[in-house]
Amino acid sequence: MIAYLNGSLFEKTTQSVIIDANGIGYEVFVPLSTFYKLPEKDKRVSLEIYTHVKEDALTLFGFHTRLEKTLFLILISVTGIGPKLSLNILSGIGPQDLIEAIARGDAIRLQAIPGVGKKTAERIALELKDRALKILGHQEVLPSPTPEGEGRVMVDDTMSALLNLGYSAKSANMAIVKAQTVIKELSLEGLIREALRILA
Repeated sequence: MIAYLNGSLFEKTTQSVIIDANGIGYEVFVPLSTFYKLPEKDKRVSLEIYTHVKEDALTLFGFHTRLEKTLFLILISVTGIGPKLSLNILSGIGPQDLIEAIARGDAIRLQAIPGVGKKTAERIALELKDRALKILGHQEVLPSPTPEGEGRVMVDDTMSALLNLGYSAKSANMAIVKAQTVIKELSLEGLIREALRILA
């Protein structure tokens, strides 16, 4: 069972990479979070590996960090989630944002990930919440900044604006949560202004 690969990056795409390790080329499927961290062609690369064995195939999945691999493993433990959907989930949301959403039991945020339906999101939130909290340890889990209806759209627009300004998703989320507790009458302009004030 292959658990780790260290070699030269022979080829990369947004879906998979080929790693040359001692003259053997291993095709490894990766999430976008790992793809963005890959070096240039012919540079050294090290990936955590999960080996998926079926009767007719042996498939390798690679991860830049241990957290990504851990999330992948707990996701495929959920009924109805296979390796491909798990990889798709990791490509649709950053690993830190994903584990915090699971720890909050935030099925609405999980449902926003491409390819994840309502039932799957609810199953992830229900079955993996305790495991996500255990992985996070003593880290503070912020409440979801996503209310329903118009408020949800307003929060999504604010999050998008902050991300476009270069803030991380975690910082933006924290600022929005705090801003909502300060503003009496919610408006998009007011929410953005207050979130920027908090971030400053």
